[in-house]
Amino acid sequence: MSLKNKLNRFKTHMGIEEKKETETKISNHSALPFLDEWEKAGASPYFHENQFCYIKETRYPLDHQHGKYKLKDFLTAFFMWEDFSGNHPLSAKGLSPSDLFFFDTETTGLYGGAGNSIFLLGYARFQGNEFVLRQHFLPEPGFEVALYKSFLENVDYTTLVTYNGKAFDWPQVKTQHTLVRDHVPKLPSFGHFDLYHASRRLWKNHLESVKLVKVEEEILDIKRTDDIPGYLAPMIYFDYVERKNPEGILKVLEHNEIDILSMITLYTHLTFQIFGVDPSQTAEEKTLIAKWYQYIGESELATSTYDIAALEGDISAKHQLAFYLKKEKKYDDAKSLWIEVIENGEEHNKKEAYIELAKLMEHQYKDYLQAIEYTEAALAIHSSLDDLFYKNANKRLQRLLGKKFRNS
Repeated sequence: MSLKNKLNRFKTHMGIEEKKETETKISNHSALPFLDEWEKAGASPYFHENQFCYIKETRYPLDHQHGKYKLKDFLTAFFMWEDFSGNHPLSAKGLSPSDLFFFDTETTGLYGGAGNSIFLLGYARFQGNEFVLRQHFLPEPGFEVALYKSFLENVDYTTLVTYNGKAFDWPQVKTQHTLVRDHVPKLPSFGHFDLYHASRRLWKNHLESVKLVKVEEEILDIKRTDDIPGYLAPMIYFDYVERKNPEGILKVLEHNEIDILSMITLYTHLTFQIFGVDPSQTAEEKTLIAKWYQYIGESELATSTYDIAALEGDISAKHQLAFYLKKEKKYDDAKSLWIEVIENGEEHNKKEAYIELAKLMEHQYKDYLQAIEYTEAALAIHSSLDDLFYKNANKRLQRLLGKKFRNS
């Protein structure tokens, strides 16, 4: 029977809601099916009472290339944070390289819920002079105590690094851990870097989606070959549970392994983006980094980054930089930038620029006629007649007309 037909047989299991307790008693190597195949793949069994799981370990030298970067570039990126004086959600300042714990799971469903179970816990971290990647695999439902005990008894992490792990992976881990918490170590406390949110900030408007595989292809130069799509993992797992042949599930472990390595590469790339040392960084990306600084309250960093992006010709950066110049009372400079925005910017920025110019004309230059013209121009390109922008702009126009009348 082909693998495709076998997978189709297990589609009905995708919505499984209850795990059946296994009656299998396994306590030694001789009882494990296909053990040779597991050992050839670098995996070994971990036994606990009448349960077991597999642990696969792979070691990567720092010269290993994954996409745009070698793993040693992670260390370069990591130590850049030591001189960072501000606050940032991805800052590793005060940590050591081994504190970052790149973590990913595979589950029996693509979404959360009572019927969704984790069957693979994978992670990598810098140790010694290499990256050590370990994967803990659940060979059948009912062996979760062995899975979580093997994972937690030796794990030592300070900061999780995930891709959408705050919303998916770690809530699933906590839910599953609750079911076995009386038999396994506690979940340690930790910090959390979620690279999904960082990727959305930079590339959501340019990528078809910000799924990790898309970021890999379009941003990180990672091309997967013969990869198992994530949505097939649950069916492959149920096939393994029935037949015990690891051929298919080992491909799922390879998929998970690439995910984890890609997070190391992505953290490296994001750090280089944040510090502006990526030679291929676009002016638009610089502007988005500046907006990120602005969002987290790092005004000085935001201003300097907007300035760099503006010098490279980014209109959105010029628009934002003008606000800072106005705050510093450099009105002529701010005015010049906003005039560039209304000449070359996109509609949403042009409308704001017209209004900001109207404010300058009214309050700083006392040129009410010019203020009226800018306000009318903003209203002319605004499509709605019933939203807050229209109401505020129209209110401004009426007030300016009143001022003009009183001063005429």
